[in-house]
Amino acid sequence: MSQFLYRIHPTRLGMLTKGPTEREAAIVDRHFAYLKDLMTKGKVLMAGRTLNNDASTFGIAILDAESENEAQAIMHADPAVAEGLMKAELFPYRVALWSSTWAQS
Repeated sequence: MSQFLYRIHPTRLGMLTKGPTEREAAIVDRHFAYLKDLMTKGKVLMAGRTLNNDASTFGIAILDAESENEAQAIMHADPAVAEGLMKAELFPYRVALWSSTWAQS
């Protein structure tokens, strides 16, 4: 297995600064459910986003995949990417350190 990181950022910043439309909110819900499902299958190691709401904001997902093709397929099947809500880039990645004491707050 290889690790990959995909970075996403919104195509419409107003989704964060003014609030999402109903369509955007529904896509974000599907995006979260998609990543959560992949986490239970061992494909997503972690996912999250920056908390700033300006043009520099982004989210990441770290994947464990058999190949770059599989990682690309996972990224492109993400509802937020597939439906144009987010733009995405994929990078080869390797987790070097992971704290055993980390707990989600």
